Amino acid sequence: MLSPSADTIAAIATAQGRGGVGVVRVSGTAVPRIAIELLGELPIPRFAKYGSFLDKSGQVIDQGIALYFVAPHSYTGENVLELQGHGGTAILQLLQQRCIELGARLAEPGEFTRRAYLNNKLDLAQAESVADLIEATTTEAARSAMRSLQGEFSAEIHGLVEELISLRMLVEAMLDFPEEDIEIVDSTRRDAQLEQINFKLCNILQNAKQGSLLREGAHIVLVGRPNVGKSSLLNKLSGQDVALVSDVPGTTRDVIRQAIQIRGVPLHIIDTAGLRESQDAVENMGIARTHQTVQRADLILLLREASQNTTTQDEDILALLPAEIPRLQVFNKADLLVDERDALPANSIYVSAKTGAGLEALRDKLLELVGWRNQEGGVFMARARHLLALSLAQDHLKLAGNVRHNPELFAEELRLVQRALSSITGEFTADDLLGEIFGRFCIGK
Repeated sequence: MLSPSADTIAAIATAQGRGGVGVVRVSGTAVPRIAIELLGELPIPRFAKYGSFLDKSGQVIDQGIALYFVAPHSYTGENVLELQGHGGTAILQLLQQRCIELGARLAEPGEFTRRAYLNNKLDLAQAESVADLIEATTTEAARSAMRSLQGEFSAEIHGLVEELISLRMLVEAMLDFPEEDIEIVDSTRRDAQLEQINFKLCNILQNAKQGSLLREGAHIVLVGRPNVGKSSLLNKLSGQDVALVSDVPGTTRDVIRQAIQIRGVPLHIIDTAGLRESQDAVENMGIARTHQTVQRADLILLLREASQNTTTQDEDILALLPAEIPRLQVFNKADLLVDERDALPANSIYVSAKTGAGLEALRDKLLELVGWRNQEGGVFMARARHLLALSLAQDHLKLAGNVRHNPELFAEELRLVQRALSSITGEFTADDLLGEIFGRFCIGK
């Protein structure tokens, strides 16, 4: 595990560009001295002080509010000084440079939060949720990130680890005292605890998958013959004219991406070139990109015309779609239907991109197929590494169940379960992984 740096760091903590207020943050042992040089005195801890920020000649750089936090009662667990001045780019750069002149160095990306983690102010899952909260694009994602920041995800993991430790203690006792006549009682207790742990792990993994969906979103690709209304449907779902619509086949020649949200869940809708044989070199390039995009989709929407029978071209397109990727057949132009529609094929829906008919049902179906379960609370933000760790823990727990009659192997599998779970909160984490995680933060955080 890395040790906290002895350096004092400084950085602009607000976003680039102009604003009414800008913040420069300083953290480290040199903060009291820097505060005296910059402000003329050391502010009372945790009280806002209005005053002038001075350069080395005593001239005023800016005027604003200074907040001083004494270690360990700060975000980083170190002495921290926050300078809140005017949000002009030049002013903030001057203020940051003055802090560097007084002995601080420019902070690395995510270094403030990294220090908070290394000083036990946050665990690793909470530290990651800081970046997730900043990057949240929907209200549901922001709420989930805040739940993780407040420790709900970590508490679930810690609770599971405690139960796992209890089971490991029981197994170790069975190994240490095999001659005692308590094997039947202990075996029953062992199996009950194992089942309880497995049940809780499954629930945590399910909630984590929901949180991962809120963070990453799902990629939904629209495919079909030319002129079936893919671009019109994209425009209708997004509420904007993001794709050019024309009666001329082959109008869409490249992949068009649009981010939308349905009930707080981010979705990336991708319009593609109509699939057909073409003599147009540019259109063929777009069709090739369509095939590449389909391979990376989380869900495929195959658009067809509701008023037409299935064509050979539709069947050819259907045969080309990857079997492992979920798909939904969408019959567009339902407003042109005259006769009473036949029974819908399995996993399909009727819509009209022109009138908007069926769009609410389509939105509900999209959420269902990408795996979203509408639930109040309980969803916490999760990343790909969290899902991998939980899946690894689940695999080892399954192996443990298979070898539970061999105490030595059972104990080893339980140890590996605990190690996988503890990597989520940072008890067992490689230093290079820490560098990768915090390197993706913004400079001032």
